[in-house]
Amino acid sequence: MKKAGIGTIDMDGKFVAIKMHFGEYGNLAFLRPNYAKAVADVVKELGGKPFLTDCNTLYPGYRKDALGHLTCAELNGFNSITTGCHVIIADGLRGTNEVEVPVRNGEYCKTALIGTAVMDADIFISLTHFKGHEQAGFGGTIKNIGMGCGSRAGKMQQHAAGKPHVVEDKCRKCHRCAKECGSDAIDYTRGVAHIDPDICKGCGRCIGACAFDAIENDYDNAAEVLGCKMAEYTQAVCDGRPCFHITLIQDVSPNCDCHGENDAPILPDVGMLCSFDPVALDQACVDLCNQQEPIRNSQLGDNLAKPDWHHYHEHFKDSNPNTAWKETLEHGEKIGLGTREYELITM
Repeated sequence: MKKAGIGTIDMDGKFVAIKMHFGEYGNLAFLRPNYAKAVADVVKELGGKPFLTDCNTLYPGYRKDALGHLTCAELNGFNSITTGCHVIIADGLRGTNEVEVPVRNGEYCKTALIGTAVMDADIFISLTHFKGHEQAGFGGTIKNIGMGCGSRAGKMQQHAAGKPHVVEDKCRKCHRCAKECGSDAIDYTRGVAHIDPDICKGCGRCIGACAFDAIENDYDNAAEVLGCKMAEYTQAVCDGRPCFHITLIQDVSPNCDCHGENDAPILPDVGMLCSFDPVALDQACVDLCNQQEPIRNSQLGDNLAKPDWHHYHEHFKDSNPNTAWKETLEHGEKIGLGTREYELITM
């Protein structure tokens, strides 16, 4: 962090938000509290007042309201003793404490609904666990900031481009999707799962929940649009104030830390990266990941071992085929969030 230039930010006496993911209860791949403490210690050395933060989720689970979210954070080891700073849920008790923030050069979102505490901070730092994602392709800095800093309404706005449907002959009637749905949009009155599009928020949680590929997105460009909206939300969070971004490529699970479980890593650990540019950082991370040898007996390794597998020759697409990530970085560059060109300095 220090060699990457974090010391050039004037933090003296200023509130510093450290945005991270505390991991859903039952997940084991989230970044451990000692990494958060390392970041908070540097902030305090520079005179800043750090706090860890995240916003509530759309889907059911521990983190859908602030009380459950804080409980989950504590169960996963995050508290003021282990990290040296407090945990604040940015969008409040019910996920409704939000600020409407203009999006500079926004094409999909002219304004973004961001958790209040995120925008109250003078300085913003993202601390990201780099992993696969069942809709965004990978979960990197832009995903951590754009989706993670959105209030519950903000997350709805980002997910609203596409709504999934059930492929009925693949449905095993296991009810897993209905249990994961935070909108009560799935019923079994027809004998198999059915998603009511008028109730569905389009969050895609059911897609990740289904083990039988029985749920698909109705819109071919839904993942692409989601990625563009995440870039625009990241622009809203970062624009006009000092920001610094840290990403750890370790325990590269195939899906998001929002899952209450995690599968085996699909790639070996690579290391830690820092940048002032979130687009360059995500591009460097995905490039490094694509240079790695896939781990056998993982979701990615198993897919590549199938004799009839359509090889995308790109690890995150081969792990979760119905995803898109390049559009996120391209759009981020287009709106002035950052650049995909970078110089990788190794230490």
